[in-house]
Amino acid sequence: MSAAAIATQIVASTREVAQAAKSASRVLAPLDEARRNAALEAMAVALEAASAELFAANAEDLEIAAAMSGEEKLSSATMSRLKLNDAKLREMVEQVRSVKALLDPLGRKLDAIELDEGLNLQKISVPLGVLAVIFEARPDAVTQIAALALKSGNAVMLKPGREVERTAAALVRVLRGAIEAQGLPVDCVSLVVGRERMAEVLAMHDLVDMVIPRGSKALVEYVHANTRIPVLGHSEGICHIYVDRDVDEELALRVIDDAKTDYPAACNAVETVLVHREIAAEFLPKLAARLREKKIAMYGDEATRALVSVDAVSDWHTEYGELALSIGVVNSLDAAIDHIHAHGSAHTESILTEDAAAAERFLREVDAAGVFHNASTRFADGFRYGFGAEVGISTSKFHARGPVGLDGLTTYKYVLRGQGQVAGDYRGTDARAFTHKRVS
Repeated sequence: MSAAAIATQIVASTREVAQAAKSASRVLAPLDEARRNAALEAMAVALEAASAELFAANAEDLEIAAAMSGEEKLSSATMSRLKLNDAKLREMVEQVRSVKALLDPLGRKLDAIELDEGLNLQKISVPLGVLAVIFEARPDAVTQIAALALKSGNAVMLKPGREVERTAAALVRVLRGAIEAQGLPVDCVSLVVGRERMAEVLAMHDLVDMVIPRGSKALVEYVHANTRIPVLGHSEGICHIYVDRDVDEELALRVIDDAKTDYPAACNAVETVLVHREIAAEFLPKLAARLREKKIAMYGDEATRALVSVDAVSDWHTEYGELALSIGVVNSLDAAIDHIHAHGSAHTESILTEDAAAAERFLREVDAAGVFHNASTRFADGFRYGFGAEVGISTSKFHARGPVGLDGLTTYKYVLRGQGQVAGDYRGTDARAFTHKRVS
């Protein structure tokens, strides 16, 4: 798809895009669930019918990306994320339908209090409004985010990286066509193209309610530093697996294998394995053999290098995003927890052990968005959690944490129903008393 064709999908002014998105969000917010679900099904059907167009647009992106050189050259992990194939498109369609099948996140009664007889307060879930999502090299981000936004009553502005612009434009055209056919405003989903427009979006705190960056650490840090809009996301996925001394070795080998090889480019792939010193001499040779079989580059600390051959010294701060793994030997569970807090990114951490007490300590004390016992870090995913899909993974402790699905795209408002009561009734010598009863 040419640059001119991409340009036809967006209006001249970024502010006009945001204003149209805000207007669309006001239409979506009160819309009943059946209308939103019908639009989601139309989106899924349209994606299935447009496979040839989508693959052609993606082929153009891949060709341009392959020719990039120098600082612009894309890593193998990024190229893997960028490629759209039959399997990935089927998964994208499945995720849209999975979101459709989820319970309605809007209009839920989160709390209810009788303030006084005839004066009743409710806390009700509502959409955020307008989301701006900035992403790199991920065609599936378009469909995941658009589906979640529509289901939760939010409009979304999508700002793709240059390397995925053509694929994103084709996807947005298909989705907008499906939305329009359902009688909804097409600006529920819109496209913003061009690096200079990102700064414009980040300045629109009067129109955009949340920014979600999905990409490199540099992108996330840039967004945080250049906007007054609330930001949801994570900068790195430096995930750990700690192999405790009381471990089922076959279980550990299987879990580590999956956590590294299932999809190495994912942010929830393991990047560091820590092994208890008491089992290192026996376990590390078995682990090294498994990793060599899978052609995984190994980086080890001094204790690891004394036991097995590795490719280089461990780097505790790199999100490899490819078939590479850092390995370290620790003296205790406490040392493993300290290492994770010193070098992790608060994304996802896992302990492999048959010691229930050690597992509970790890789950209780490790500060991360996800903490697992005897399970692969790859489970840190909105689709696997039953959220249908995710807009991203948040390592923040505010608003939403971990894989962010529908609930993370809602907020709430307080609804008070009275019968003419005024605040003055509850002051003075003859003041009425609040009942403050919780009601179901």
